[in-house]
Amino acid sequence: MRQSSVTARRLAAVSVSLAVAAGAVACGPEDNDAKATSGGADAKPAKGGTLTVLNSDPQQDFDPARLYTSGGGNVPSLVFRTLTTRNREDGAEGAEVVPDLATDTGRPSKNATVWTYTLKKGLRYEDGSVITSADIKYGIERSFAAELSGGAPYLRDWLIGGADYQGPYKDKKGLDSIETPDERTIVFRLNKPEGEFPYLATQTQFAPVPKAKDTGTKYEEHPVSSGPYKVVRNENDGERLTLERNTHWSASTDAERKAYPDTIDVRSGLDPSVINQRLSSSRGADATAVTTDTNLGPAELAKVSGDQELAARVGTGHFGYTNYIAFNPKVKPFDDPKVRQAISYAIDRTSVINAAGGSSLAEAATTYLPDQKSFGYTAYDHFPAGKSGNAARARELLKQAGHAKGLTVTLTHSNAKDFETSPEIATAIQDALKKAGITVKLQGLEDNDYKDKIHNARTEPGFFLAHWGADWPSGGPFLAPIFDGRQIVEDGANFNTGFLDDKSVNTEIDAINKLTDLDEAATRWGALDKKIGERALTVPLFHPVYKRLYGKDVNNIVISDWTGVLDISQVSVK
Repeated sequence: MRQSSVTARRLAAVSVSLAVAAGAVACGPEDNDAKATSGGADAKPAKGGTLTVLNSDPQQDFDPARLYTSGGGNVPSLVFRTLTTRNREDGAEGAEVVPDLATDTGRPSKNATVWTYTLKKGLRYEDGSVITSADIKYGIERSFAAELSGGAPYLRDWLIGGADYQGPYKDKKGLDSIETPDERTIVFRLNKPEGEFPYLATQTQFAPVPKAKDTGTKYEEHPVSSGPYKVVRNENDGERLTLERNTHWSASTDAERKAYPDTIDVRSGLDPSVINQRLSSSRGADATAVTTDTNLGPAELAKVSGDQELAARVGTGHFGYTNYIAFNPKVKPFDDPKVRQAISYAIDRTSVINAAGGSSLAEAATTYLPDQKSFGYTAYDHFPAGKSGNAARARELLKQAGHAKGLTVTLTHSNAKDFETSPEIATAIQDALKKAGITVKLQGLEDNDYKDKIHNARTEPGFFLAHWGADWPSGGPFLAPIFDGRQIVEDGANFNTGFLDDKSVNTEIDAINKLTDLDEAATRWGALDKKIGERALTVPLFHPVYKRLYGKDVNNIVISDWTGVLDISQVSVK
């Protein structure tokens, strides 16, 4: 169900890398003139060579059923093709969903409760065998098996019969709601309208898996490739992953992946500072290296910015992600909207952004939805605080709320040094609110304790730092888990932190979900965001900016608004 979707979304889309997230993972990324760099120069991309990927987090659970990806992921998307995928273009164009294995993004019927796809001709696995619709059906069904959990859980909620299905190892009959009338046709029957089904079909659960080659939990060691590369080495659960060309992949069936390098060598478990140092030096194999999960920190960025050659090798991206203050209106004094509004006015976003690493790494936010067209971004600022806070207006509201002499509150945050929910951000908020007569006591928790506390309906504090990233670039997976009253979870991971259960909001979410015109849906999501924002259940603080180095002999840099990070399916090396 959607609430669990967020649990796996790593609360941290930063790892999307981020999810990003997370093979995740993922606006309007600038490119810093990345295509006109040394290495890339103006040379045309050429095939050949080895691309090295230097990462902090291992590419664990390299099984399409277990991966939680955005748009098919980064490294996973080289091996696993899906019914649809993200458009591999810079900026806003890259936030669009496009066909992959299928001939189109899906044909809806019966009020978007039935979705039909036709596979392209000529699709083959790494062994030359034909990819069929039955393989996609089986790939999805095995993602329901308990031993292969971890992937996006939407299908359990959306597919008829999905909530009770236990996967093909226990139930060999399969899901009746996925039909394969012939080898190239697959039909999905949903229990409710879902106009954004094409976005979901980018997740790796939609990758084909030949039943005869399924080895259960060991499948991750050598999954059968449907993409341009196949796995030839997987050591220590994704710590060292080597990919080589799948000779049966045909570019004529794949308009998205360029597959320039002959080999992809993924090395993980590295310290972020080591990764950035190696990319900076670009010696030996590191000259043709990139990272899919390691950002430049404030100090590193300052150093890089002073070096023209290094600065030209920084890719800049924006992923759909918001850092914010959350209120629990069940806890006094946050049950009073005037108190929440006062805090909203008192926030000094300039100091918060400085605490997050500066304006190069964070952009001020006054809306909950990210500043991207695909989300339906609609500008609003219900409680204008200016750049440094409006302490006078905050004091007026506190007086109206019966706190003329000020009040004392506790702000819960993580002790993790993530520049998001960390002590630096909390201290900046503490200083700003002091000017408005609000004394803030800081409660710092170890990261796991912090997550357990804020996502438990029984222990959720009244005032805490939070963040959210979307499973795909739309307002749906951004607003629904946080503000849909039917997604309040009393026993388990709860993300509706404001415990909002408003019939008009729930009804509008259902109405938008029926829309198959994604532009129209985006407009409606933006209007809903503006409406919810009036309640001051959150205080949007900033959207992160991702700055990542790449080697001097890497070119053809593409950074989309879907992921916000360099797309390794596009790069070529010298």
